[in-house]
Amino acid sequence: MAIAIETVRTEHFSMDYFRFGHGEETFVILPGLSIQSVMRFADIVAHAYRSFTDDYTVFVFDRRKELPLSYSVHEMARDTAEVFRMLGLDRVNLFGASQGGMIAMEIAIGYPDLVRKLILGSVSACVDEAQSSAVENWIRLAKAGEKEALFLAFGEAVYPKDMFEQSRNLLTGAAKAVTGDDLKRLIVLAEGVKGFDVLNDLEKIACPVLLLGSSDDQVLGADASAQIAERLGGRDDFECHMYDGYGHAAYDTAPDYKERILHFLSKD
Repeated sequence: MAIAIETVRTEHFSMDYFRFGHGEETFVILPGLSIQSVMRFADIVAHAYRSFTDDYTVFVFDRRKELPLSYSVHEMARDTAEVFRMLGLDRVNLFGASQGGMIAMEIAIGYPDLVRKLILGSVSACVDEAQSSAVENWIRLAKAGEKEALFLAFGEAVYPKDMFEQSRNLLTGAAKAVTGDDLKRLIVLAEGVKGFDVLNDLEKIACPVLLLGSSDDQVLGADASAQIAERLGGRDDFECHMYDGYGHAAYDTAPDYKERILHFLSKD
């Protein structure tokens, strides 16, 4: 049975999401930056997180549909938190990957009552010039309308080399379905990463935190995780695991990634 896409409408914007599972606790996924909306791949996501469905009701949120010309991560978090409240979601187990992790940190810092536990994957708390170089390249290709080159650059940056080579034909094929609106959306969301910095606010996160990083992260680099671990490492409720060989998209490629999340969530 196909996963249904639902829409929340506020006074100023609307946001798509989908849900699956029937557990008593709530697990929320905020996906990373993507060329096409994750809403198009709801069934794939639900299958990937099928081990969560007995204990958790899983929600996956998109970014807002009516994108302004400029849209910072801070604003993305504000809008997502508003949608949480409209749906009656609080004390959620919140997982954010890449840009989704940046949004998740902002929510945990600014709206602590909404988050029970926080899981961060392949994320930076302070995006510097070196960390934004891959994103800058994606923006350049999107503005030029070079869809195939964009997909290849995206795949090469986020996946391990062998997986990227195996997926090259799939990526070039997928590029054919990208629309002009997809490219405009990517540009606005990617631009929103620039200047992101919550490094000095990390101590405001009141809930337990699991950080999952990658030593071979070609988008943000391993130092991004190390920087967060340095700030939170003295806490008893902080855990960190660094992968090697699974790339920036370890959240998709590491075989034990979801088991690590479930183990973290099961702890009192």
